[in-house]
Amino acid sequence: MTATGGELDLRGALRAARIERAGGRAAWAYTVLVFVFLFLPIVIVVVYSFNAGRHVTDLKGFSTQWYAAAWSDPFLIKALRNSLTIAVFTAALATIMGTACALAMDRLRPRMRALVELLGYVAITVPGIVIGIASLIFLVTAFDWLDPWLVFVSGGTAPRLGLGAATIVAAHTLFTMAIVTVLVRTRMRGMDRSLVEASEDLFATPWRTFLQVTLPQLLPAIVSGALLAFTFSFDDFIIAFFTSGQDQTVPIYLFASIRRGVSPSVNAIATVLLVVTILTMALAGLVSRRGQRRRGAGEPGS
Repeated sequence: MTATGGELDLRGALRAARIERAGGRAAWAYTVLVFVFLFLPIVIVVVYSFNAGRHVTDLKGFSTQWYAAAWSDPFLIKALRNSLTIAVFTAALATIMGTACALAMDRLRPRMRALVELLGYVAITVPGIVIGIASLIFLVTAFDWLDPWLVFVSGGTAPRLGLGAATIVAAHTLFTMAIVTVLVRTRMRGMDRSLVEASEDLFATPWRTFLQVTLPQLLPAIVSGALLAFTFSFDDFIIAFFTSGQDQTVPIYLFASIRRGVSPSVNAIATVLLVVTILTMALAGLVSRRGQRRRGAGEPGS
């Protein structure tokens, strides 16, 4: 007996359903494996940071001795102070410049605005090693050109310009201000423009309109951008490695420590960096979410 058309359609539907279920399970299993591959080494680092053994792979019990050993290292404390200083200045400069750039883009023509937005996204997606090498070449070339002029103007008393914490701040600011610009521009698209127009109709000055109307609406995005800029600057290794000169940040210190031999204190330092990063990212997400809720509560009919 031959199968009818209805039976063939039923068999085809069942086969398609089985294939779909198998594909869903395979995708789920693949996703789990990817997350295990990404996060299992991090978990191992955290676990071994509380290791009582003398070696990285020698797990002998629970102890916080390596945290005490790490934070009693004067070189690490100096690197931490440099990282915090660089991250704070980077966050401040990137926030100011990124916010100003986002506000200025509203005054541009549509084509020019689209071009500037594209350049911002390109700055975010460009690999860090490219930014680091480009920053190094630019800074060295600029210093070679400026140093003779400074010597000529000062009569030989001006110090020579060189790589250091200031150049790291400059390179980090150029990278992270693009992140701030994108966040503020995204918030501006959802901003209630009628409030700005109402302020202008009430003869408020542009500065007062900005302080009392525009800035409160943009503040969650600005704070989120500042926190993200701080996080990227504090954790960055590649760009800082090319532009640091003799100054060390914590990631550079860790890299140098690993080259001398892996110590259990490295796990403790990495764990502290991980906690700082997670807390900062969580705070940025919390600020952004509260801003979205406040915006939703202020919409008509909410």
